Order: sequence, then C-alpha cells, then structure tokens
Amino acid sequence: MNPISSRISPVVQSIPPSGIRQFFNVVEGDKDIISLGVGEPDFSTPKCAIDAVKRSLEQGQTMYTPNEGMSDLREAIAEYMHASFGIRYEPSREVLVTVGGSEAIDLALRAILSPGDEVIVPVPGYIAYAPLIRLNGGTPVELELAEKDQFKLTAEALRQAITPQTKAIMVNYPSNPTGAIMTHEDWLPIARLAVQHNLIILSDEIYAELTYEGKHVSIASLPGMRERTVVISGFSKAYAMTGWRVGYVCGDRALIAAMTKIHQYTALCAPRVGQAAALECLRSGQADKEKMKRAFNERRRMFAAALNDIGLSCRQPQGAFYLFPSIAGTGLSSQVFAERLLVEAKVAVVPGHVFGAGGEGFIRCSYAASSVQLAEAVERIDRWLKQTGLVYKIRDSLRYSVAVMPSSLRKIRLK
Repeated sequence: MNPISSRISPVVQSIPPSGIRQFFNVVEGDKDIISLGVGEPDFSTPKCAIDAVKRSLEQGQTMYTPNEGMSDLREAIAEYMHASFGIRYEPSREVLVTVGGSEAIDLALRAILSPGDEVIVPVPGYIAYAPLIRLNGGTPVELELAEKDQFKLTAEALRQAITPQTKAIMVNYPSNPTGAIMTHEDWLPIARLAVQHNLIILSDEIYAELTYEGKHVSIASLPGMRERTVVISGFSKAYAMTGWRVGYVCGDRALIAAMTKIHQYTALCAPRVGQAAALECLRSGQADKEKMKRAFNERRRMFAAALNDIGLSCRQPQGAFYLFPSIAGTGLSSQVFAERLLVEAKVAVVPGHVFGAGGEGFIRCSYAASSVQLAEAVERIDRWLKQTGLVYKIRDSLRYSVAVMPSSLRKIRLK
C-alpha cells in the first residue's frame, strides 16, 4: 500500500470532486462543444484595469502588499459598500482583501467553527459550501428550497432547520445556481430569526452587481445585522476578473482580525497585480460593468424564453447569470440528461443534483456565453430533444406546444 495515499485525511477522502469541474474538464480542448457549464463571463477585463496593471508593473510594483490588502483598495471597497448598499465599514479594520471570494468563505468558516457546530446551507446552492464546512470541522445542514417559493429562503423553512448546535447560515443571493434574489421584505423575517437565535450570517454576494429586477439588498444593511453578518464578495463576475483572484470580506473587526491571522499564514496576501486591477475597476470601470450587465440582462430574457419555447420549463432568473430549467418531463435524471446532452449534442451543462437537495430534475445553464453560442446551444438542444423523442415526453408531461423555430430563438440569432 502506498504510504502516503493510505494516510490522506478521511475528511478529504470523503469529499467528492466538483460536479461543475467534472464537465468543465471534458469541455477543455474540444472546440465543438458549447460550454454553458462554468460561471465565467465571456467578456475581457476592462481595459482601464489592464492599463493600470501595466503601469504598476512598469513602476516595479511586484512586491507583497499588506496582509489585509492595499490600503487604497480597502478604502475604495468601503466607499463602494456604503454608496451601493448603505453599509459603513472601517477600511483599516473591517475590510480584508482575499485570494478570490473562495478564500474569504474558507477564512470565515475557519475563524468561527468548532467541532460539532452546524451551518445551515440552503440548497440548491453553490457546491463549495458544504465541503468547506466539513473541511473546517463543521456540519453542513442542507435546507431544501422550493421552486414554488422561487428558490427564496423563507423564515418558515429556516425555523425548522435551526437547532442548539446551529452557529451560522450560509446564504448566496443572487443565487448560484437558481438566479433567485431576496428583497428587503424577504430578509426581514430571516434577520429576526438570526437575532433571536444569535446566529452568524455568511453572505456570499459575489453576484450583487448582476441584479436585474430592482436593486440588490444585503442582509447586512438591515437593523441589527451588520454586526452579525460577514459580507463576502469579489471582482470575478461583475468585472470579468475570474483569473485575477481578488475577493474581499467585510464584517465585525474582531472576526476580520481572526480571519487576517489565518490569511497571513496561508496566503499572506492577494496578488498585487490583481489588487491593482480591482482598484482601477472601482475607480474607472463602472461603464464597462454596466455594459456587461446590459448584455447579460438581454441574454437572460431571450435565453429563458427560448428554452421555454423548446419545452424546457424555466423561470426567468432575477440575478446572476444562470438559468435553472426543469428537465423532469424527459424522465431522465439530471446526471444522465447532462451526460447525454454533452456526448450526443455537444452542449455542456451542469446536472442539478450536484447543487444539493431539490436540484434533481433541473440543469444549470450559464448565459455568460456569447449570444451566438447561446443561439446555437438552443438549436442543438431542440434538435436533440426531437431526435431522441424526449421532446414528446415533455409535451405529454407538460402539454407543451413546441414551435419549429421559436420567435425568441430568432431574436437571439439576430444578436
């Protein structure tokens, strides 16, 4: 027996590989596949940010930054949080720049969890939350959200999931994978329960800027919630900076200090070039951000309409850049549907079951791909459903009338 493999942590061994990456790895290198799997904008990072990085490199700015991040970037983040969401944070003690939003989530969990602590995780939800909770000694408690509630977290469901061991709630709105959002009225009863049971809210708001109907509401902005909420965000989605790996976290100064202590031993600091790019985006990248958002919004409406037209029942999401259509009418599991669609139609999507309870019977499709790719993907899915006879199962199940060439699809093709 290999002396190393036999001594790998049982916790690590028990965690499955990412269900999203499983399909992404297959797509890599195959130019015939249209990938709707990975949540990555098809746009380039704003030119102003790239130019700022060039200047910083020419000036020799390639050294470490403070553990907490560049002071001017932390100040810009604090200004942004106040201007956008009405929440004030002290830049020097309540803002930490991290290696992407993923590190921020990990640091927060490391800082608060003790063995036996439970963290409520609404599902369908981002696949990294439960594994990170387990890796940090906690117990994830999945709370299944209902499609009839538009996949929103409700106080009734939350109340039933809270136990004496519950320490925190992990929330993500706008949601990956469902595109759901929460309004001020939606958050109020959740906030009351958090105060009543002395719970910490870990709020992943990476898609905050991609809210299409109304304005994003952070639960930290509600009375009494700033002190018990950890706001996690970053620049990957709104500014097309996935590869730059810059995130941030805002919250109570004692918790930020604890997270910084871990951060300085594990990552030391976020990449300087990424921080320079992020700072310039906050200073000068608003027009680019809004241009990308308008494009996503147009794709959102047209792609949702097109999928509905070919028989895949789909709610129009209100945020992020994902659709979560039902494939239940086909009679296939989400895993089998996704595998067959990939092999037989060359379209990559993510099976809904990887996002937890309630995800079975759905697939996640990212509309961060180009309009041309989305149009071709719909045509391929439509053709595949008809060729396999699955479209007739959907029609029988939903009494759906399938158009030969939906008007919404024609609109996409013109873009």
